[in-house]
Amino acid sequence: MKKILTPKFIATTILISFLISCQQQNGDDRTSSPNIVLIFIDDMGYADISSFGATDYNTPNIDRIANEGMRFTNFYVSQAVCSASRASLLTGCYSERVSIRGALMPGSNKGINPDETLIPEMLKEKGYASAIFGKWHLGHHEQFLPLQHGFDEYLGLPYSNDMWPVGYDGLPVDSGKRKSNYPPLPLIANNQVIDTIANLDDQGELTRIYTEKAVEFISKNKDNPFFLYLPHSMVHVPIAASKAFKGKSGKGLFADVMMELDWSVGEVIEALKENDIYDNTLVIFTSDNGPWLNMGNHAGSALPLRGAKGNMWEGGPRVPTVMQWPAKIPAGIESDNISSTIDILPTLAEIIGTELPKNKIDGVSILPVLKGEKGAKPRDSFLFYYGGELIAVRKDNWKLVFPHTYRSYEDVIPGKDGFPGPYAIGKTTEPELYNLENDIGETENLLAQNPEIVRELESIAATAREDLGDRLQKAKGKGVREPGRIQQELTRVDHLAVGKKIEIFSEYNWQYSGSGDSTLINGILGSFDHSDTQWIGFYGNDLEAIIDLQKEMPLQKIDCGFLINQGSWIFSPEFITISLSNDGENYEVEKTFKTDARGKSNSQVKRFSTSLNNKKARYIKISAKSIPACPEWHIGRGEKAWLFVDEIVVQ
Repeated sequence: MKKILTPKFIATTILISFLISCQQQNGDDRTSSPNIVLIFIDDMGYADISSFGATDYNTPNIDRIANEGMRFTNFYVSQAVCSASRASLLTGCYSERVSIRGALMPGSNKGINPDETLIPEMLKEKGYASAIFGKWHLGHHEQFLPLQHGFDEYLGLPYSNDMWPVGYDGLPVDSGKRKSNYPPLPLIANNQVIDTIANLDDQGELTRIYTEKAVEFISKNKDNPFFLYLPHSMVHVPIAASKAFKGKSGKGLFADVMMELDWSVGEVIEALKENDIYDNTLVIFTSDNGPWLNMGNHAGSALPLRGAKGNMWEGGPRVPTVMQWPAKIPAGIESDNISSTIDILPTLAEIIGTELPKNKIDGVSILPVLKGEKGAKPRDSFLFYYGGELIAVRKDNWKLVFPHTYRSYEDVIPGKDGFPGPYAIGKTTEPELYNLENDIGETENLLAQNPEIVRELESIAATAREDLGDRLQKAKGKGVREPGRIQQELTRVDHLAVGKKIEIFSEYNWQYSGSGDSTLINGILGSFDHSDTQWIGFYGNDLEAIIDLQKEMPLQKIDCGFLINQGSWIFSPEFITISLSNDGENYEVEKTFKTDARGKSNSQVKRFSTSLNNKKARYIKISAKSIPACPEWHIGRGEKAWLFVDEIVVQ
């Protein structure tokens, strides 16, 4: 029988087709604006979750992300240290490009530059709400805090949880000892300090506090797209678990803490399900760097990788990473593509259809990898920087390591129960080449057998040095941008040596060279920030400088300033000698100072002076002997110590 198309039937058909089209379009809109949850663990090693090798405890919630999404086995952070890693994650840049290196200390006047575009600022253009609950560590002054960089909410610590005036035993540090000058560890809500983390019991509550805030944020924003950044303070020492998890594993405190972090992940996933937004939420779980191995049983594992936190062997920057997005990512997929935290920002930009930041970034979108596209390979190379040094480059499965000195954990006894063990000093004297596909532990140097591969990797390194610099080669990068700084009022002082001649006979570090030799007699005193361009830094070297006043003068007083900031490896000199001469050949020692340079000291600018009572001289010689390496008690034991000198005031 022939169907008769009545006007009513036609109208109904058009309406149904329109509604179906709208539903499909809305579905596409939803998947193009997924919620984003980024969980960032502190100091968690490559083998610290079950799906990557952990055996003493289970992490079922984290493993479920891998099972229902994707597991990444070649995923890197840009540097194996706190602030640098976080700067890269949020800007999509190698940390060298944005000049955030190492770990910013409580006395630092630096932070992330406001001109950098961070993930939440990019997402805000598409209507995303953003929150961070956890460790920030990109500057603790208000202008650097999260709300000034695109986040709508913040609760957490401004820096690492060991930056407090508390010892490894959990008790307050006696006055005069290292860390005694640290301020109380603040818990900040938005821009205000609301509490203090005063002891280990307080530390044990942090995972729970962050998790509860995360769940609350998810429920509050279930009807609009959101970005939830959950950078946990754990498992960075001092590790601590809440009463609900303390002793639960039966395998020690580290296992307890990992089980609580896994519980936190489970709570976040459950909140997504309860609010019916699970399918269209991209969940990323990773770590800021490898384990802090000299903490012994309070640290995790990077096995079978070589190295750990603080160096750029694979165990430092290669981190366990899992992602899920049920609406887009196929379940149970493993990726061995080279990928990195610097790729997260451009990946999100492609997902939500927004422009990349105006400033150059280094990341690439790995969305084709997430979708499981056959043959997808958005990244085939990676740069390994640490502290301004280009340590290595990788192309495909080949990694070329350049000669350098590094923090090592080999052949030393690790600490125990919260107390650190010493570091060793490792050194590579010649380039080394490793095939990471066959030798993940970096044990067999294949340099001699592969000259063409070496040349290809050296070419990549040469390009990188031109762009991002390399302290090992004394190369300044053309593409490096300045960090944010607190502008300090520098003190000016007029004295007889300003504008006169000075010559420094010992080599100072080019990165901390101020405006050259004349920095020491330019009439400007340096601040507590050793990077304020008014200090000259010597890395493992002594100081010897001679000032020529150009004529004989009666002198009243000479003093010179040295910076002490042991948290940044900067120590007082052991000896300072002030000598005078009339002919520039024969010098008479006026005064010698001896200091307890290896002892623990508060951060300060210390000036050494001598009165001269109108004694006449034309030439002034200042000599200062640096301690060669950080002392036994220091966390950088055995590594070179810095000597920073400022204005030599002649009156």
